[in-house]
Amino acid sequence: MMANELDLTELAESPALQDNGVPRNAQDLEAVYDISVTVSAVLGKSTMQVSQLLKLGRGAVVELDRKLGEAIDIYVNNRLIARGEVVMVDDNRLGVTMTEIIKSERGF
Repeated sequence: MMANELDLTELAESPALQDNGVPRNAQDLEAVYDISVTVSAVLGKSTMQVSQLLKLGRGAVVELDRKLGEAIDIYVNNRLIARGEVVMVDDNRLGVTMTEIIKSERGF
Protein backbone atom coordinates (compact mmCIF):
# COMPACT_ATOMS: atom_id res chain seq x y z
CA MET A 1 0.00 0.00 0.00
CA MET A 2 1.27 3.48 -0.86
CA ALA A 3 1.90 6.02 1.87
CA ASN A 4 -0.99 8.25 0.77
CA GLU A 5 -3.57 5.43 0.56
CA LEU A 6 -6.12 5.05 3.31
CA ASP A 7 -6.31 1.59 4.87
CA LEU A 8 -10.01 1.26 5.68
CA THR A 9 -9.32 -1.84 7.76
CA GLU A 10 -7.30 0.25 10.19
CA LEU A 11 -10.03 2.90 10.18
CA ALA A 12 -12.71 0.31 10.98
CA GLU A 13 -10.64 -0.93 13.93
CA SER A 14 -10.16 2.60 15.27
CA PRO A 15 -11.28 3.34 18.84
CA ALA A 16 -13.29 6.19 17.33
CA LEU A 17 -15.72 3.58 16.02
CA GLN A 18 -18.20 1.57 18.03
CA ASP A 19 -18.10 -2.24 18.14
CA ASN A 20 -20.28 -2.41 15.01
CA GLY A 21 -17.93 -0.13 13.04
CA VAL A 22 -20.29 2.86 13.01
CA PRO A 23 -18.79 6.27 13.86
CA ARG A 24 -20.01 7.65 17.18
CA ASN A 25 -20.23 11.17 15.71
CA ALA A 26 -18.89 13.34 12.90
CA GLN A 27 -15.83 14.39 14.90
CA ASP A 28 -14.70 10.74 15.07
CA LEU A 29 -14.04 10.80 11.31
CA GLU A 30 -12.67 14.36 11.13
CA ALA A 31 -9.18 13.04 10.29
CA VAL A 32 -10.39 11.64 6.95
CA TYR A 33 -12.42 14.67 5.80
CA ASP A 34 -9.47 16.29 3.99
CA ILE A 35 -8.35 13.18 2.08
CA SER A 36 -8.71 13.69 -1.67
CA VAL A 37 -10.34 10.98 -3.75
CA THR A 38 -10.91 10.67 -7.49
CA VAL A 39 -14.55 10.36 -8.53
CA SER A 40 -15.26 9.08 -12.06
CA ALA A 41 -18.57 8.69 -13.86
CA VAL A 42 -18.35 6.12 -16.66
CA LEU A 43 -20.94 6.45 -19.42
CA GLY A 44 -19.97 3.13 -20.98
CA LYS A 45 -17.13 1.10 -22.43
CA SER A 46 -16.07 -0.15 -25.82
CA THR A 47 -13.46 -2.65 -26.99
CA MET A 48 -11.63 -2.28 -30.27
CA GLN A 49 -8.39 -3.22 -31.91
CA VAL A 50 -5.56 -0.70 -32.07
CA SER A 51 -5.91 -0.59 -35.87
CA GLN A 52 -9.57 0.50 -35.46
CA LEU A 53 -8.58 3.08 -32.85
CA LEU A 54 -5.97 4.59 -35.15
CA LYS A 55 -8.58 5.02 -37.91
CA LEU A 56 -10.80 7.19 -35.69
CA GLY A 57 -10.91 10.85 -36.56
CA ARG A 58 -12.90 13.97 -35.80
CA GLY A 59 -16.62 13.18 -35.87
CA ALA A 60 -16.13 9.41 -35.44
CA VAL A 61 -18.72 7.70 -33.25
CA VAL A 62 -17.61 5.05 -30.76
CA GLU A 63 -20.50 2.81 -29.75
CA LEU A 64 -20.65 2.11 -26.01
CA ASP A 65 -22.02 -0.91 -24.18
CA ARG A 66 -24.89 1.07 -22.60
CA LYS A 67 -28.34 2.00 -23.79
CA LEU A 68 -29.71 5.53 -23.75
CA GLY A 69 -31.13 6.24 -20.29
CA GLU A 70 -29.31 3.32 -18.64
CA ALA A 71 -27.59 4.08 -15.32
CA ILE A 72 -23.92 5.02 -15.43
CA ASP A 73 -21.23 3.65 -13.10
CA ILE A 74 -19.72 5.90 -10.43
CA TYR A 75 -16.24 5.02 -9.18
CA VAL A 76 -14.26 6.40 -6.25
CA ASN A 77 -10.54 5.69 -6.56
CA ASN A 78 -11.29 3.07 -9.24
CA ARG A 79 -13.78 1.21 -7.02
CA LEU A 80 -17.42 0.96 -8.15
CA ILE A 81 -19.50 2.54 -5.40
CA ALA A 82 -22.75 3.59 -7.06
CA ARG A 83 -24.85 3.94 -10.19
CA GLY A 84 -26.56 7.10 -11.25
CA GLU A 85 -28.03 9.37 -13.89
CA VAL A 86 -26.45 12.27 -15.75
CA VAL A 87 -28.02 15.64 -14.89
CA MET A 88 -27.41 19.21 -16.07
CA VAL A 89 -26.01 21.37 -13.25
CA ASP A 90 -26.06 24.68 -15.13
CA ASP A 91 -25.98 25.78 -18.76
CA ASN A 92 -22.66 24.10 -19.55
CA ARG A 93 -21.87 21.64 -16.76
CA LEU A 94 -22.94 18.05 -16.16
CA GLY A 95 -23.34 16.24 -12.87
CA VAL A 96 -24.41 12.82 -11.64
CA THR A 97 -27.31 11.95 -9.37
CA MET A 98 -26.69 8.73 -7.42
CA THR A 99 -29.63 6.37 -7.75
CA GLU A 100 -28.13 3.18 -6.31
CA ILE A 101 -25.32 2.54 -3.83
CA ILE A 102 -23.28 -0.59 -4.57
CA LYS A 103 -22.40 -2.68 -1.52
CA SER A 104 -18.88 -4.06 -1.48
CA GLU A 105 -18.09 -7.65 -0.55
CA ARG A 106 -15.56 -6.21 1.91
CA GLY A 107 -18.27 -4.26 3.74
CA PHE A 108 -17.08 -0.68 3.10
